[in-house]
Amino acid sequence: MLGIETSCDETAASVVRLTPGAPVAVLSSVVLSQTAEHAPYGGVVPEIAARAHVESIDAIVGRALADAGVTPAALDGVAATAGPGLVGGVMVGLSFGKAMALALGKPLIAVNHLEGHALSARLTADIPYPFLLLLVSGGHCQLLEVAGVGACTRLGSTIDDAAGEAFDKIGGALGLPYPAGPALERLAAGGDESRYPLPRALLGRAGCDFSFSGLKTAAARLAATMTGDTDRRDLAAAVQAAIARQLTDRTERAMSVYDSAHGGGQRRFVVAGGVAANGAVRKALETLATRRGFSFSAPPLAYCTDNAAMIALAGAERLALGLTDPLDVVARPRWPLDEAAARLNPTHIAGRKGAKA
Repeated sequence: MLGIETSCDETAASVVRLTPGAPVAVLSSVVLSQTAEHAPYGGVVPEIAARAHVESIDAIVGRALADAGVTPAALDGVAATAGPGLVGGVMVGLSFGKAMALALGKPLIAVNHLEGHALSARLTADIPYPFLLLLVSGGHCQLLEVAGVGACTRLGSTIDDAAGEAFDKIGGALGLPYPAGPALERLAAGGDESRYPLPRALLGRAGCDFSFSGLKTAAARLAATMTGDTDRRDLAAAVQAAIARQLTDRTERAMSVYDSAHGGGQRRFVVAGGVAANGAVRKALETLATRRGFSFSAPPLAYCTDNAAMIALAGAERLALGLTDPLDVVARPRWPLDEAAARLNPTHIAGRKGAKA
């Protein structure tokens, strides 16, 4: 399966082989980052991202096929991200995937980018369904029960900002270069996380939802008053600890819900998405899983951030079940994994101030 990913600022292609009864084989995974193009603006500029995808996608797909030693004719299908994401970029990858599928006479699989993240840990580990998933990145923060391909039940979601966005915006307020999330983690090393008390959102509130806007605002205001390296380091450590604390608190609530649904069995916990690459967050969640008796799984760091191997795997699992898509499938800027929950119990009301996720 060829996978194509262009939902944000990485142009990625990958070839994955899925064989029944055998581990997943990632034959190639090529990711071209656009960090340098967006760094002057302090964030991703959608128009720049879309144009950069157009300029590079042909070469990236060609390299992925060459690295895998696979000809286009040998493919069983083409999987491409169809959303959610910056729709200009999504359209580039999806259109390229449609063209390949049409030219080769192969099936097209339109993949939900979030389902790619949900399955990313299965690229390198045998993780049977069902499992509890914390999907945490720059644009998304949600807890889901993953019962199988296309079968996700939302347990909780952010009511405002995502954890990765909080990392990036607070890092920017501290004067860190884009992308600020990884830079904040480096700055936090050795800092005193207890020096600055930060707000604890949704403390005592029922359910498994998240909120990071209050933390983001409070930390940004503190950052604006700081000039010394020690102060900045301590605030970075406090922010990282506060985000990890909220993620573990809401995840523990979700574990209780998951246990109630499964009678205390099938205790598998997976964390995926870009924030899963943060060492402090990963350690806190692993400690929680051990304490609650859950197995802990996370993708290797290369598969935490956006990549096409996870899209290829999602496409391969869908194709194995006979799930394909027509060539007129549309790119979607918004595409919830649990569409029933999004329709019946939306976390946001649509409008100018609605969430990007």
